[in-house]
Amino acid sequence: MSGDGYSLPATRPSPVRGAWSAPIATSALRATVAVPGSKSLTNRELILASLADGPSRLSAPLHSDDSARMVDALRALGVGVDEVEGTGGFGPDLEVTPVWPLRGDIEIDCGQAGTVMRFVSALAGFARGDVTMTAHESALHRPMGAMITALRDVGVDIDDGGHWALPFTVRGRGHTRGGEITIDASGSSQFVSGLLLAAARYDVGLHLIHSGARLPSQPHIDMTIEALGHRGVHVERPAPAEWIVPAGPIRAKDIAIEPDLSNAAPFLAAAMIAGGSVSVTGWPAHSTQPGAMLGDILTQMGARVTRRGGALTVTGGSSILGMDLDLSAAGELAPTVFALAAFADSPTTLYGIGHIRGHETDRIAALVGELRALGGEAHELDDGIRIFPRALHGGTWHAHHDHRLATTGALIGLVVPGVEVDDIGTTAKTMPEFPELWDRMLAGSPEGALA
Repeated sequence: MSGDGYSLPATRPSPVRGAWSAPIATSALRATVAVPGSKSLTNRELILASLADGPSRLSAPLHSDDSARMVDALRALGVGVDEVEGTGGFGPDLEVTPVWPLRGDIEIDCGQAGTVMRFVSALAGFARGDVTMTAHESALHRPMGAMITALRDVGVDIDDGGHWALPFTVRGRGHTRGGEITIDASGSSQFVSGLLLAAARYDVGLHLIHSGARLPSQPHIDMTIEALGHRGVHVERPAPAEWIVPAGPIRAKDIAIEPDLSNAAPFLAAAMIAGGSVSVTGWPAHSTQPGAMLGDILTQMGARVTRRGGALTVTGGSSILGMDLDLSAAGELAPTVFALAAFADSPTTLYGIGHIRGHETDRIAALVGELRALGGEAHELDDGIRIFPRALHGGTWHAHHDHRLATTGALIGLVVPGVEVDDIGTTAKTMPEFPELWDRMLAGSPEGALA
């Protein structure tokens, strides 16, 4: 459909909601899976297409709760986003027609989408009129203070009621000054990405310096810089935590969206837990997605990983190896690696992931608590988790409104009878097809995309 509303295409399955009994793997896996487009790339390209100097087409984009929130936000700002027939297996392509300046006197509900909170707030100053940013009550805790400070520093007028958090109102003036600013992005790399995505349309561009002791998810910043480069925006990097973007046009361009490699993680990890092999099609030869690190991570943990004919295949080994892993560059993979560690041959420590406490839920506390409820042993660290493999039993696995917690429960349920995920519908945030794709993988279906 096109117009003011946005929904999953009618040909796609409706997301499964509510409690879900995780299916047991009754034999070694032999499956090929296709996964929908990358959430991170889809939402970045939607932003850039909205600021470009002409229309753009996004091929094989993600259709999920997060991408729907982004489309709704951009449409509210006056941007044209229309669904057109495409060749992807998970829904139509999107044609984006920018407007300038953006429309004001609107309210944007970000839901639980961190990219919408951070990326759209960086655009709101381009609107003529007020833009009120809000979110689902479960997401109001997510870090926004650093972003509010940075936007004020580039000349955006924000009324946050003194709370340094959502909801807040941007008093849009149709342009944003820009200039040199310093930000502590220790809480989220999305602060940096949001500012960089908008920077070329600032009056004087942007000179951005990160002042914090750590910068999580560096691959996501690299993804932003690469996406900008594809549209003719050169980002200078005079130092590891410093970026300069000159003012100038953002080129209109048709972009093909890669599959979401982090959403592929549970399927690939399933081969290590249940045995056998799982292949994910469309695996790019080069990618800035953090999920591109999966091959190395799973190899270190004992899998055989091969890439042939554009597919990445993981074959489970005789055991899963416990180890110490720095996931600071790929914190979104931590829940999947956590599930693997629960079945390893020795303890595992995941570190460099303190920032995932500020995601959809406190992922460190939630993972530890849910595993303990099933008889496992894990301990919170300041910057990570220590997991000790133990015999597990069935029970309710709470998703905590978090898509990656839900898929972790599905992984554990592959070999632990009686695991029930309390709300599998949370996977609709980035992959509404997850339950059906999971069933097809277990059935050994040769086709991952849905008919």
